[in-house]
This record gives sequence, C-alpha cells and structure tokens, in this order.
Amino acid sequence: MASITLRPPSSSAAKAPLEYQSPNITWLTECWHVTHSTLPMWKNKRNVRIQYTPLEPSSASILKENTDRLDDLVTYQSVKSEKVQTVKGIDTCASQGDVRGEWDWRGKGWLKIASSHWEVMGWGEESNTGNKWVVTEFAKTLFTPAGIDIYSKDRRGLTQETLKGIKLALTEVNDDNVKKMAGQLFEVTVDDA
Repeated sequence: MASITLRPPSSSAAKAPLEYQSPNITWLTECWHVTHSTLPMWKNKRNVRIQYTPLEPSSASILKENTDRLDDLVTYQSVKSEKVQTVKGIDTCASQGDVRGEWDWRGKGWLKIASSHWEVMGWGEESNTGNKWVVTEFAKTLFTPAGIDIYSKDRRGLTQETLKGIKLALTEVNDDNVKKMAGQLFEVTVDDA
C-alpha cells in the first residue's frame, strides 16, 4: 500500500506537507459512507451517508471570488429505528488560492442558524479495490466537539490495510489534538449490503 499523507487542520500551527493537494469538486461529488468517527453524535446512529453535489455560484460568492459551493445532504438511521433522518446544508469553500480543502457549512431550513467548519485532511483511492476514501476534520461548535470522520465510497468500507494506514497517518500528523482524536476513532454501524 502506498503511504497515506494527511495534513493538519488549518487551526494547527503545523504546515501541510508539501506533497499534499486537496481534492477537486468533481472528486468530492459522491455519496460517502461514514465508516469511522470520533464524533459522539454518530455513536448511536447507523448507515450515515453524506452526499455532496456541486451548486451554481451565488451572486454573493461571485463577489467574494469564492464560487465553490456544495449541496450537503446527510442521511442516517438510529440503531433502533428504520426511519431515515436527514440534515440538509450548503458548504461554501473557505480555502484560499488553489487549496480546496476547507469548507464552511450552513444548515438549511430550521437548521439555518447552525454552522460549522470542516476540512479534508486526506483522500485517496485503494489500489486493490478502486474504493475512494476521505478523512475529514470538523471544528468544535456550540453543539459538537471537534472530530474526525473517515468516509468510504463503498458502503462495505475500507480494507483493513487502508484503515490501518489512515490511523497510522493520523498519529503522525504534527498536531496534538489530531493525535488525541486518532485514539478515539470508533466504527460507525453500516448495515450489510
């Protein structure tokens, strides 16, 4: 397996590795399955999916020279219920220059008052399966602690080799908070396909 490169969050004093590049919008446009997390809100949930879909630039974003926006649809079920819950929002690129790895989320509907900041720490594709993966970091909000999610395009998740590589890479990020969160990762329940 190739070495996995992760970058520290922008809140860190550490710099991103020179070889790190953020994924483009087209690459992120997927339905992702959250397979591992440190966020307590996912402990009693299952089948957590996040669908990113590109949006046309708004007039406000064009004026700010920030035209990258994503429709953000999260679906999940309680471990004890078949009912599918949804959370809808819009992600606006918060990155400067050629980096497109930082996003500001704003809820839709009654969640319009809620916002958060998230970043892509790493991404790639398994050479033996072709399955895509993403590691994201979420900043602390009024409602949630800072956290890390691991996404897989395939609902069956990542190979043990890839998961082991991601966990090792998290412990090697030059940021004490990331290292601490790496030890708090838990598996998110995904029903068998």
